[in-house]
Amino acid sequence: MANVSIRMDDALKKQAEELFNDLGMNLTTAFTIFVKQAIREKGIPFEITKETPNSETLSALREVEEMKKNPSLGKSYTDVDKMMEDLLS
Repeated sequence: MANVSIRMDDALKKQAEELFNDLGMNLTTAFTIFVKQAIREKGIPFEITKETPNSETLSALREVEEMKKNPSLGKSYTDVDKMMEDLLS
């Protein structure tokens, strides 16, 4: 058996221990399961994504999608100086 040392934030470790204890295992067993699954899948055994955008960003993304569907909802420019003037005012 090999010993592996992992450094993590104390609060994160406590949360992980509570979760894994609720699932009937300790931190060592959870990490062993993770590593075995990673080896089986030949990669990280779950999707890794960026953080979920906040509500303001989601709203802006929806607005852009609507503007793509209906270009009359937004402004268009043929002059960069005019666009910059509008943006900065």
